[in-house]
Amino acid sequence: MTLPIYQIFINHREHALLKSDIWSERFVHASMLLGGKRIPIRIRYRGGHTREYPKKSYEIRTSQATYHFNAEYDDPSMIRNALSFKFFNSIQVSSPATQHCVLHINERSAGVYLRIEGVNASFFKRRGIPVKSIIYAVNDDADFTDKTSSKKSMFSGYSLIKGDNQDRVQLSRFIRYIHLYKRDELQKYLIRHLDIGNYLRWLSGAVLTGNYDGFNQNYTLFEHRTRKLYGIIPWDYEGTWGRNCYGKLVGSNLVKIHGYNKLTEKVLSYPEYRQQYKTLLAHLIDTVFTVRRQLPIVYRLYNQISDDMYKDASQKWSTQLFDGEPDTIRYYIENRREDISDQLRSLD
Repeated sequence: MTLPIYQIFINHREHALLKSDIWSERFVHASMLLGGKRIPIRIRYRGGHTREYPKKSYEIRTSQATYHFNAEYDDPSMIRNALSFKFFNSIQVSSPATQHCVLHINERSAGVYLRIEGVNASFFKRRGIPVKSIIYAVNDDADFTDKTSSKKSMFSGYSLIKGDNQDRVQLSRFIRYIHLYKRDELQKYLIRHLDIGNYLRWLSGAVLTGNYDGFNQNYTLFEHRTRKLYGIIPWDYEGTWGRNCYGKLVGSNLVKIHGYNKLTEKVLSYPEYRQQYKTLLAHLIDTVFTVRRQLPIVYRLYNQISDDMYKDASQKWSTQLFDGEPDTIRYYIENRREDISDQLRSLD
């Protein structure tokens, strides 16, 4: 099985401009072959520390859509992001669509990539979700703390993708008030401003897949236009299913059942939400988060990319390690289910 090929064409001047500063957020002009036609696009590098890698990740914008072409350089399986987003979708948390592909730049193969749907207004429109604002959590200041002494503002750690300054003020106010209000007053405030059911499903997904960095960054907040509630969806789940964001093997018990941010701490301070969360986790490890459910998906993704992975000289990892990744993920699921079962007993 061979993967679809995306061909990008960048003239010398624009390519030199792109490569002149790997940290720039500036787009350069290029074109992409799509449906037999060359269409104009804008392209830039994306990511954090991954920009220094020899295999770069890209953000590409057409007149119709935004795509992220992720190199997945730190993931020897190349499938952890795709597997995670499929898992989140299965537990009713809207997540980006993905497609593995081979990327060609100026008729030279850049290797196997994961094309990830951009989370923007079009993402929500395609899913019939009316949104007022979209906010990315871009670094670890996005942990819902109120420590302005260590942050420039309550909005530190976030990037506004859709909305205006009032939406920045509104999120800052939300963070301030979840620390100011107590007990019944706080619970009423959370009910008025947070989709708690969505939040607990997202928390379950982050905890089960083991994304240590997924609680204080690597998520998207959005405000539902009519319900006036904040919802949350995942982003960047490369460091999951038994490996961290650098590809290092980690213990299945790395991520604790209660996660690592202040909003989770506030939500789980109420017995009814703790019970709702316990019931949800117990249900998921009995039904969805099982070897029986996940391994067919793992092998389907693995088989789709294996032929092209063996030919990809840009990979950081050996093909032998790649071939062992389905088993690595299997062991993680088996051990993680035991971890969660043990921790559920202590979550009062």
